[in-house]
Amino acid sequence: MKLHCCPARTALTTINKNGFPSAQALPNTKPSGEEFMSKLLRRRWTLLSPDTNIHQITVSSKQGQKGGGLFSNFSFLKNNQPHLGDMMLYENQGLSFYIVRDDLLHPFVNGNKARKLDGLLPLIEDHGVTDVVTCGGCQSAHAAAVAVSCAERGLKSHLLLRGEQPQILSGYNLISTIYGNITYVPRTFYAHREEMLQTHASMVAGHTGSVVYCSDIIDSSLASQTFECSKFVQRDAPRGTENHSRKVAIVNEGAKDAVALLGMFRLVDYLSQDHLLGKKRAFNFVVDSGTGTTAVGLGLAAMYLGLPWKITAVMLADTMDTYRQQERRLIAEFKRQFRFLLDSHKLNGANDGIVHWVDRCHPRKFGNVLEGEIEACQQVAQETGIPLDPVYTLAAWEMATRITCAHEDDSNVVILHTGGTLGMFGLAQRYKSYFGMLNTAIKS
Repeated sequence: MKLHCCPARTALTTINKNGFPSAQALPNTKPSGEEFMSKLLRRRWTLLSPDTNIHQITVSSKQGQKGGGLFSNFSFLKNNQPHLGDMMLYENQGLSFYIVRDDLLHPFVNGNKARKLDGLLPLIEDHGVTDVVTCGGCQSAHAAAVAVSCAERGLKSHLLLRGEQPQILSGYNLISTIYGNITYVPRTFYAHREEMLQTHASMVAGHTGSVVYCSDIIDSSLASQTFECSKFVQRDAPRGTENHSRKVAIVNEGAKDAVALLGMFRLVDYLSQDHLLGKKRAFNFVVDSGTGTTAVGLGLAAMYLGLPWKITAVMLADTMDTYRQQERRLIAEFKRQFRFLLDSHKLNGANDGIVHWVDRCHPRKFGNVLEGEIEACQQVAQETGIPLDPVYTLAAWEMATRITCAHEDDSNVVILHTGGTLGMFGLAQRYKSYFGMLNTAIKS
């Protein structure tokens, strides 16, 4: 096995077919936000289209009802075809918020996971990668997304899952097992993720193969002017056969590389069209945050395009200091990787923070479910047809409801639905008593 090394970052001398300028050909003036976005998006993507549905949720108070549940004082009504664009100015919206239905992008790949992989998988494929190694928890939505997406593109996935194999396979664990190659890793070994990933990737590559990290792939793409499609691999050539050495890509847990931000740039570019949310109206985007990558991607794209959008990220898995550190790391890495294109002045304020990090309404240890939350998901599903899960998306729904009802700002509140519904199956095994209570119908 040999470790893949990127070529030295030598100065480029031309402008490639995608419009990416080289270091020597770099113009004195950097492109505008829209020009940068156009050049950034001029490439292949995993998703055929960035399109997504936008629905409106009206919040109503229930008269005379007190306590008893998370949303016992509220009812929700969904509008599948709300007025958008300029028509939003003339609509009496009352108490309502909008929801971007990225949960509908794919039956098995979470909305935010689909966005993270949107820009990454074509790069992996075009660089001759045959196998992908990643890791996650036993019910990792990220691991399942990688397994499904790789299988759809003819790549082999190798998933290192923390802990022991469950007695009954369900949810994301079941999907990962069906689509990928699973190895359960003891928690003591899993604690050293980088060493664990490298060791397993080397084993998969064998003596004649090579290993590459995602950050190396995008650096190599920019250095060799192959950001859209690699000239080093035949697209129809068989991969992973005896006559072709394996090339193994390591994808970090949760796809926390800066390349994962590309999909959020594509989404923001789509949403900011005039007939949708537009570029002038103020919005407060609420998103549940595990790693925080989705929130940072939204914030970076909105700042670069000069959109008056606020990003409110509900912290689920760590402290505010850790999320802010992750935010700074992703911003710095994004600036480094796309330094040839960026007008750095547009991101002058990024280092001061582009995301408003907040605690969830009812803080707890990550993965825990509190009493009444399963019933809250049931209520939302029955009243709106929108599925939520109590670990991730319920946190965003709670926060959006609180901000909307408290009139905390003049912005229109928007939830980015990140998916996660398959996680309910794993939770049902863990919290049997909570799910058993669903036999009792919600009282009107």
